[in-house]
Amino acid sequence: MLANKIHTRFLSAERAARMIMCQGLATSLERMANYLVEDYRRWPEFDKTPRIAAHSVDGVIELMPIADHRLYAFKYVNGHPKNHRLGLSTVMAFGVLADVESGAPTLISELTLTTALRTAAMSAVAARVLARPNCQRMALIGNGAQSEFQAMAFNRLLGIDEFHLFDTDPDATEKLQRNLTRMGLKTCRFDNTHEAVCGCDIVTTATADKTNATILLPDMIEAGMHINAIGGDCPGKTELHRDVLEMGKVFVEYEPQTRIEGELQQMPSEFPVVELWQLLTGQAGGRGGADEVTIFDSVGFALEDYSALRFMRDLAIELGVEEEIALIPDLSDPKNLFGLIAGGVRPVRGKLFTLSDEMGDLSHAA
Repeated sequence: MLANKIHTRFLSAERAARMIMCQGLATSLERMANYLVEDYRRWPEFDKTPRIAAHSVDGVIELMPIADHRLYAFKYVNGHPKNHRLGLSTVMAFGVLADVESGAPTLISELTLTTALRTAAMSAVAARVLARPNCQRMALIGNGAQSEFQAMAFNRLLGIDEFHLFDTDPDATEKLQRNLTRMGLKTCRFDNTHEAVCGCDIVTTATADKTNATILLPDMIEAGMHINAIGGDCPGKTELHRDVLEMGKVFVEYEPQTRIEGELQQMPSEFPVVELWQLLTGQAGGRGGADEVTIFDSVGFALEDYSALRFMRDLAIELGVEEEIALIPDLSDPKNLFGLIAGGVRPVRGKLFTLSDEMGDLSHAA
């Protein structure tokens, strides 16, 4: 009996970056947004659960699973704000797509870069249905690794072309301003959050510190603002003063998860929210008027990674990226896993050794 070989497509960080550059960042963000909308409109088809988190003093490691009747997906991701001191990214991630019928993993991909795209695309998807029409100016509070992607997504999907910038780290703001200027976008730096958000249609908070912060206070909120709060994403980490949540309608991705991790953790369990899928399917209304404040309390949900992995898989196919890894043993008899090592041949230190060769080496060394 012969087993079918499992083909697991592999996308490294370098490969994913080349694919995005080949497609174009703006086009990739737009296509990613289309995948997100398509999947959110299928919300009832998915088996959903809040992510599984292992918290430590300096950060968190999480698994984010989800499945429909065809595909199972998960993402491994961390959040360690102090990592920059070690020369490491604050967020590092990878993900898997698997076939539900067989359980075979069909894709393993980096998700550090891809998560930045999907988070930005998700922010813009929400803002398209929540922000006032014809928005022109957006404040970016927190100018770290996510900020350029947010600016590009809002420029491409909503036409925002003017950005107010503030970060407690001036070097981060300088980096962001340099990158956005290179892309032809208008920027203005400010010395504090209050000045940066003044006169803005949309405010995005994307700070990294794992603390109950109050980045936005009630006196900073203007009539008609849309607030895109994406930095608070675990217990004990928030960005908005709780009274800000009382100032307008609050929209979330997956309520059971956001109650634990988002700005909602400050509010009583009966505090009303609307899940975004209800808005995208027409089952709930959004903004009630031009002067109403809207808040997207975004913590990131596994469905977005499902969409992102689907997009990257399809883009790889379109671009002819065929790299695969032997993640699962290729067995002539699927019931004989032991045959993989008993009398088999496998690479060791770049050479081919039989099992008897290795045992002989070990015996001699002993």
